Amino acid sequence: MSIERYLNFLTEQAARNRTAGETPGSEERRTKLAEAFSRLLGEFPANMDELKPRLLERRECDGYVCEHLEIATLEGLSMTMYVLVPNQPAAAPAPAVIALHGHGYGNREIAGMGPDGSERAGDPGLHKDFAVSLVREGYIVAAPELIGFGERRLAEDKEEGPGKNSCFRLAAHLLMTGRTLAGLRIRETSRVIDYLESRAGVDPNRIAIMGISGGGLVAGFTAALDHRIRCAVVSGYASLFEESILARNHCLDNYIPGILLEAEMPELLGLIAPRGLFLESGNTDRVFPRGAAVKAFGELQSLFAAAGTPDAVLCDFFHGGHEINGGPALAWLRRQLTEPTAVKGGEAG
Repeated sequence: MSIERYLNFLTEQAARNRTAGETPGSEERRTKLAEAFSRLLGEFPANMDELKPRLLERRECDGYVCEHLEIATLEGLSMTMYVLVPNQPAAAPAPAVIALHGHGYGNREIAGMGPDGSERAGDPGLHKDFAVSLVREGYIVAAPELIGFGERRLAEDKEEGPGKNSCFRLAAHLLMTGRTLAGLRIRETSRVIDYLESRAGVDPNRIAIMGISGGGLVAGFTAALDHRIRCAVVSGYASLFEESILARNHCLDNYIPGILLEAEMPELLGLIAPRGLFLESGNTDRVFPRGAAVKAFGELQSLFAAAGTPDAVLCDFFHGGHEINGGPALAWLRRQLTEPTAVKGGEAG
């Protein structure tokens, strides 16, 4: 047997084993899957430190205020984030959105800044400054710096320039101690929810999340496990593990040991149901290819229908690459966060 055939044998065997149990979408299956998923992400402490928010900087921008904050997360770690506050909120109290960057130079990349924190004048790249687009919609936007990027990197990686991340060393160390980098990022993102719930002026019942690529992983899986998230936008990530994460060399932060023995990606994202989920997929995305994204969306439609909310999942299949598209997703979020009824499911474009 060739090595390639052996790898295929392993994924096929995992698929057979997981489909021999409960019916996908059943309440029993969803409960057991959420428990198993949380366990595979790693055991993190249940008792968190106090948030201890600390304001590092505050500056006026065009139509909003940008605050640079730091909060405590878990086990002595602290997380920095930009909180963008609109001059004219969409409502009072205002809806909030957690905005999660992908690979690059960190949260400054989605907030209109260069690596040094100065205002960026050039191409916004795949992130399209979507945190700024969100605050211009009237939402309070929390843009945390995911561990392993920007200022939250190992010292040796900072010396190599702003684009060098610390994902591999962090992920490897966590895996050797029974945890995953995905799990750590998800737990820290739940701390951002804690912060928003405690912040004056935020409607705690209208907190959404939006992420691109690796930030899409964190956004989708945080929403799957933390029901305080009202709805989620996942850009450039929703796919099948077999046809994306296992089909090419990806960053080690994508790998969750044993996950294929429990579920494929759509069933994990399906834990978001009956809450709203919006996907973005570019037709030339080579990181998370269109074909697998179409299959994933089809499975998600079935899962949301089984949960009784077939209209709560939508996908924007747009012409473009591995990048934020934005327009239809922002319109969907507007309906989810400011209007009493949600958009119908299906394709957005």
